[in-house]
Amino acid sequence: MSTQVVVQGVLQADGTLELDEKVPMPPGPVMVTVQPLFQPPPNDPFWDMMKRLWAGQRARGHVPRDSDQVETQRQQARDEMEQEIVEAMQLQQESRAARKATQEPGK
Repeated sequence: MSTQVVVQGVLQADGTLELDEKVPMPPGPVMVTVQPLFQPPPNDPFWDMMKRLWAGQRARGHVPRDSDQVETQRQQARDEMEQEIVEAMQLQQESRAARKATQEPGK
């Protein structure tokens, strides 16, 4: 069985690796591949602006949604859209039936 887990961390100056979280695997031999994360250039205007925005959010006590909350809201949006589509199709069928009824001779 081959399980792959992606965990971020920091490579220290002495070459050791400090992981951000515990690796959810049983003890035993592993293979580690280290890949640098994107580092914006110093004084990049876009990233400086983003850092100010994030700092402002933290200062106001903003707590970002977790993945379960995001997925719940996505599913609610999907369900609402599906309901709107069903209602639009029903309205279209009713409109066709009403149009057809007015076009029939003797009506």
